[in-house]
Order: sequence, then C-alpha cells, then structure tokens
Amino acid sequence: MKKSIFNTLANSLAGISSQKGVTGLETAIILIAFVTVAAVFGYAVLSSGLFSSERSKETVYAGLNQAKANLELSGSVIVKSDNVTRKATEILFTVRNTIAGTPIEMTPNEVAASHANRCVISLTTARAYYNNIQWTVEDIGASDNDNLLKSGEQMEVKIDLSDLGGTFTDPDIGANDWFSIQVKPMLGSTMTIQRVLPAGLDPVMDMH
Repeated sequence: MKKSIFNTLANSLAGISSQKGVTGLETAIILIAFVTVAAVFGYAVLSSGLFSSERSKETVYAGLNQAKANLELSGSVIVKSDNVTRKATEILFTVRNTIAGTPIEMTPNEVAASHANRCVISLTTARAYYNNIQWTVEDIGASDNDNLLKSGEQMEVKIDLSDLGGTFTDPDIGANDWFSIQVKPMLGSTMTIQRVLPAGLDPVMDMH
C-alpha cells in the first residue's frame, strides 16, 4: 500500500518536472515579431492610400486639361458650290477655344500623306467615310501667327472637297445631301458638325 502511494507521488513529481514554461526572452521575441508585422502592414496600407490619392489627383488634373482644351464652333458653317457641277466645292468654319485654358494644336494637314497634323478632321457622307482628310487653317483677327489656338484667338478651317488628299475621291455632295465633319484635337473632346444642303444650291450658302 505504501509502495503504491510512493509510486503515485513519484509519477506526479516526474510529470510536474517535465512541463515546459515560456521564458521572458521568448515572449519578447514573439512581441517584437508581432510589432514588426504590424509595422509592415501599416506601411503597406499607408503607401496604398498615398498611391490612390496621387492617382486620383492625376485623374482630376487630366480631366481639367481635357475640359480646358475643347473646341467650339464660332459663327456659321459656309458651304460653297459650283454652278456647273451643282456640287459643294468648299466647306469653311471658324473655331475657338471654349474657355481660357490649354492651347490646341491646329497644325493643318495640307498634305494628307505626310500626317504632320495632330488635329484630325474626318468627313462622312451618305456614301463614304474619309478619315484624316486634307485641310488648311487661317488666323482670323488677332493672333500670334502660330498654329496654337489660344484663348481669345479664332481660326478658320477650310476643306477643299475637290482635293481631300491622298487617294480620296470626290465626295460628290449635292442638293439635299447631308455631311458630317468631326474635328478631333489632340486634347479635348471631338467637335461634330452636321448639315444638310438645300434643294437649290447657291454659290455661297450660310448653313448656320
């Protein structure tokens, strides 16, 4: 009986002595690891926030630049025609910058094959589509004699329908025909002009 009691006590003491504890050094290492992970995570979150804010700012500035570089039609669209062929020969219109903002590049595409222009003009009729056609530009009123359309300046765009450049053929726009012109500047939105010719053609027509 005594022997079994002694054996039980011995086994209990042996179990107690075999248990392991956590030292202060191990606790400190674990704590440092947690702090390090938290710091790295916090830096990642902060960097993501700064990156998102920077991207948002760039988007806002890009939108402002686009808005400040919009073309606007100034006055009427003039169409000239030939009394012999009874077809439109020239289209003229004046453009300006909508608000005081970024100058718009208006280098003309006088030779369509060279593609030196950054402002692209396309012509659409009921029978064909002509992209990046040939056109010329002339300063109207006060200007500094360059190809940048700035605030307060106006330029007249002229499209010679008998010479659209490249391999483009005559668009053959006659009475009751419609045409659509798209002016696509490097910055800003596209300006669209759409008109329908009257039943009787005059040498010079104000299409409003």
